[in-house]
Amino acid sequence: MSTAHIGPGDYSHVPNPEQALKYAIQHIAGERVEIVEGVITPVSPSWEHENTVDLIRLQIGPRQRELGLRSGSGNLDLPGTENYYIPDLALVPVKLAVNNPGALLPDQTVLVVEVTSPSNADTDRTVKRRRYAQFGAPLYLLVDRQERACTLFSQPGALGYTRVEGPHPFGVPVRLPEPFELDVDTSEF
Repeated sequence: MSTAHIGPGDYSHVPNPEQALKYAIQHIAGERVEIVEGVITPVSPSWEHENTVDLIRLQIGPRQRELGLRSGSGNLDLPGTENYYIPDLALVPVKLAVNNPGALLPDQTVLVVEVTSPSNADTDRTVKRRRYAQFGAPLYLLVDRQERACTLFSQPGALGYTRVEGPHPFGVPVRLPEPFELDVDTSEF
């Protein structure tokens, strides 16, 4: 009787490699990491990056409370793919944010915001934009610090967002549509 040898990279014996990978980054990695197209990437934003996120959070905050939303950078799962994101900012209904130890899905968000860094700008501009649309995130605000511009994507579909507003140079307000109906001041980004 022979035993089959399982070599490195052979995951055929793992019942669900996608779940195993996502479980590992949540429980074993020891730091905040996300998976982008199967690549495990640490999330370690700079103070300048966090300042931009905070400026957005402060502007949206009053309207967010009126709408019964919570903001944060909780995990977003993209089931059926090797993607597990930690957005810079996501706004979700209170009922989904409270007592939810797991990840949410992009279509459960009301707004997702990504702020680029030199190490991830292309990922935020292309991969995440495409994936957020495929998984139904209704609004995706890309704050591109390298290009010094903001772009709002809406009307998601399987092939991407069908509505694009921008890029707007920093200093030009970006209008968030329903349910927000407010302008985001980008002059301090």
